[in-house]
Amino acid sequence: MANSHFAFTKKNYILMLIGLGVIILGFTIIGMDKEQHGFGFLGTVLGPIVTLAGFLFQFYAIFHKTESK
Repeated sequence: MANSHFAFTKKNYILMLIGLGVIILGFTIIGMDKEQHGFGFLGTVLGPIVTLAGFLFQFYAIFHKTESK
């Protein structure tokens, strides 16, 4: 029991928090659009790209493996 192995390391959790921040930033950018119903550049192009990048970074953070000693 002394050699317990966790699924994620501290680095994984830090990367996941960064990814969550990018996702929140993307949704905030979508909400900042001044056009009607969010049909401007921020709501249809930039915000979704930033949000998708955040989700892709989350996948990277989950599957990132640290070097074992």
